[in-house]
Amino acid sequence: MTVNTIIILILIGVFAGILSGFVGIGGGVLIVPALIYFFGLSQMEAQGTSLFLMLPPIGILAVMNYYKTGNVNIWYGIIIACAFVIGGYFGSKLSLRLSPYVVKVIFGTFMLYVAFKMVWSGWQGMQSE
Repeated sequence: MTVNTIIILILIGVFAGILSGFVGIGGGVLIVPALIYFFGLSQMEAQGTSLFLMLPPIGILAVMNYYKTGNVNIWYGIIIACAFVIGGYFGSKLSLRLSPYVVKVIFGTFMLYVAFKMVWSGWQGMQSE
């Protein structure tokens, strides 16, 4: 694993943690697409890795299913999980200082952006088959 890879994983974890603390999102909305776009993980491997880093609060049984099929990158999950904790702290601090309406607009805008990216990449993938 290169230093650049570790830095990107840390940034994903911090940003996901900030979003989690800020508007209550992070795993599936940010981490899964980031692992797909930055590291070329498959949809299933990205989902399995995202579940791995959130293993304690989500549940070990779902992660075990992904792990058994080879769809968990343990090192990515560990690095992102550590950075996620730090980001969550700062994201919640920021959110609590802003108007709930501002947070709602930021959340909705981010969700629209992620939805567009996922739909567009899926559409392009279907066209190339």
